[in-house]
Amino acid sequence: LLLALAGAAIAETPEEKGRAIAEEIDRRDLGFGDSYAELKMVLANRQGESSTRELRIQTLEVPDRNLGDKSLIVFDHPRDIEGTAFLSYTKILEPDDQWLFLPALKRVKRISSANKSGPFVGSEFAYEDMLSQEVDKYDYRWLRDEPCGELTCFVVERYPLYENSGYARQVTWVDQSEYRVQRVDFYDRKDSLLKTLVLSDYKQYLGQYWRADDWFMENHQTGKTTRLTFDNWEFRVGLDENDFDPNRLKRLR
Repeated sequence: LLLALAGAAIAETPEEKGRAIAEEIDRRDLGFGDSYAELKMVLANRQGESSTRELRIQTLEVPDRNLGDKSLIVFDHPRDIEGTAFLSYTKILEPDDQWLFLPALKRVKRISSANKSGPFVGSEFAYEDMLSQEVDKYDYRWLRDEPCGELTCFVVERYPLYENSGYARQVTWVDQSEYRVQRVDFYDRKDSLLKTLVLSDYKQYLGQYWRADDWFMENHQTGKTTRLTFDNWEFRVGLDENDFDPNRLKRLR
């Protein structure tokens, strides 16, 4: 049996191993139901000038493997974007359904799938970075194992499968103890390093679900950065499909 197991381990290709790691990340996050968090977004340019926004995010887990989760982001501060809301239904290979509510125009605008690579409200996060990262959105390849801080990480490359992605590939560092993403390098369509996301300050909820309270995105090509800090996480707050209805965006408070 040991020989058979050793043979099985050797036979696993880098693609199979990369996929298995992604599946395990996904498996460990199943069953959270719904969540709510408040966050601050701090945008800074190369000169160090910064501005701060306050927002909240609600997420509804969609158990169907062929569909992605639903999420709603609402801005509370500053006044010029207060009430702006972004609703997303993640799809797997088809374009995601996304809507933006702009209070000044008092209208809900459907975001075209081609715009997913555009900046999310002027930040260094693209619309596609703000979505749930479903396993089947990518092909994978395990590259190596290496230390990442005090942890040991799998380094896995993933290739977006939908054609309008702004990325040729992403390289992810995932810790081997809890399967939490620690860092992502994003390569643009020309395969140049575009930006790096570092996730830190992880906390565990309901004895199972890990969430990073600090997301720091640095754009290497412009020198701009965006930091998201999360607070007041709540799980299983009783959200349902009605809370994620595009027709309700105009009535949000």
